[in-house]
Amino acid sequence: MIKTFKGLLQDDEQNHIRLSTTDGKMGYRITKFTGIPYAPLTLDQENVLKIYKTKQSTVDGVVDFGDDSLLAVCCIKYNDDAAASFGNPQHVIFDQEIFNQDIYITHEDVHAGSRGCNYYIELEQIKLTEQEALVAIVKDLREERDGAQI
Repeated sequence: MIKTFKGLLQDDEQNHIRLSTTDGKMGYRITKFTGIPYAPLTLDQENVLKIYKTKQSTVDGVVDFGDDSLLAVCCIKYNDDAAASFGNPQHVIFDQEIFNQDIYITHEDVHAGSRGCNYYIELEQIKLTEQEALVAIVKDLREERDGAQI
């Protein structure tokens, strides 16, 4: 089964998507992640949307694949020139990791610093055994703890 989430994030904003269950036996894997500027065809924009396993203390446009809590990134460069608008690139990279906790999506407009961006996420639901659920929970807790020590 596929669950979908969509929303609008303003610049420097973070949304919390609730996925966790009481027993942790429902896992998720990202199958699609995309974004589109709030006002396409009107303004130049450079958007960075990121999905994390943990709440972020700051929102920025830096992409660090060494961060274990980073699940996905979507970078959009949008030129408002109508002649070039259909050639605007979007780069999306996501991890195939299975997680069973809440996720957090962040947005940064690195070009002008004030424009919103829409996001769309598809997550595949995966039934987990009790052992798989426990492993996922412990891994998430360890990453939260290690992130807090930095």
